[in-house]
Amino acid sequence: MKNSKFLIDKLGKLFEQGIISSKDLTSELFNILKSKRDEIVFKMKIVSKDEFDVLSKRVENLENKIKKLEIKKKTKRAKKS
Repeated sequence: MKNSKFLIDKLGKLFEQGIISSKDLTSELFNILKSKRDEIVFKMKIVSKDEFDVLSKRVENLENKIKKLEIKKKTKRAKKS
């Protein structure tokens, strides 16, 4: 219940500040959820902060590479014989 109240409070503040654009709202929502995920991982003490930062950077780099490959795959055309 506490987590849902936190999320509702954050969304309420966003509406008060005048963020109406759906892209802004979705990006802000993802940022809030990522920060809550990070807090949960830190509380569980699964890995140290340094290890977590390194791993999150590696995951981010892999996600960027996947996006680039998907873009290349979409734009690639068949060769003419």
